[in-house]
Amino acid sequence: MTSERSEQRPFEDQPPAQSRRPVWLGLLTFLLIIMAWEVLARFSGWSAQIFPDPFTVVISMGQLVRDGTLLRHTVASLFRVTAGFYLAVLLGVPLGILLGRMWMARSFLNPVIQFLRPISPLAWIPLAMLWFGIGDPPAIFLIFLSSFFPMVVSTTVAVQSINPTYFQVAANFKFTRWEMLSMLIIPAIVPEVVTALRLTITIAWLVVVAAEMIAVQSGLGYLILDARNALRMDYVMDGMIVIGLIGIVLDWLVRRLGNIESASWGMKSR
Repeated sequence: MTSERSEQRPFEDQPPAQSRRPVWLGLLTFLLIIMAWEVLARFSGWSAQIFPDPFTVVISMGQLVRDGTLLRHTVASLFRVTAGFYLAVLLGVPLGILLGRMWMARSFLNPVIQFLRPISPLAWIPLAMLWFGIGDPPAIFLIFLSSFFPMVVSTTVAVQSINPTYFQVAANFKFTRWEMLSMLIIPAIVPEVVTALRLTITIAWLVVVAAEMIAVQSGLGYLILDARNALRMDYVMDGMIVIGLIGIVLDWLVRRLGNIESASWGMKSR
């Protein structure tokens, strides 16, 4: 009992359990931001055309919802993110497992991956437009690039960090390659992969908005650019608000994956 108390940090602020965390604290933060926004809009000296107040933004949001503009652009952005992100996961995770288990493949491909990984996906925009033209393909390609390399690197590191004892035990039991993959490797790397998914979905959502300002004529990024050209700053803020809300929802959905029992297998066994 004494040793347990000595390991505790007496002045560390421990958050409550997930089910008991007060939601109103986060809502209070947003309320304070809206109040500060209202004050700045009233007393900053800027016109409503340049810096609209919250009420004006809410009214314009209702207009975009009623005429279907907001729904159309939101669906277009989500489609591109879904296609590019899923493609990156389907290709990146198997490649990461391969690189984590085979030193020859890692030695052959890792230099190329490390060379391409730091290049910003936005730097590929001119080439993507030349290769795929204008429309969904260049945006999906850019989202794929933004998600693919983080997934490969994270999966490779996760596979390499598996305790070698597990592989020795699996060899003693004469596991086949499929059994090794399905019963050992995949359950062990789930926690790291879920974390990588959470990071890469955020990056993908950022990239699609930037790509839609250049390479396509639909989506939330295009809505913001078109509203800026028309000097409708209220529409610009509406697009920004929807982007933030969808980002929160996407992050919540990925975090839900971490609550499944298999997502904690690797953590508990280390």
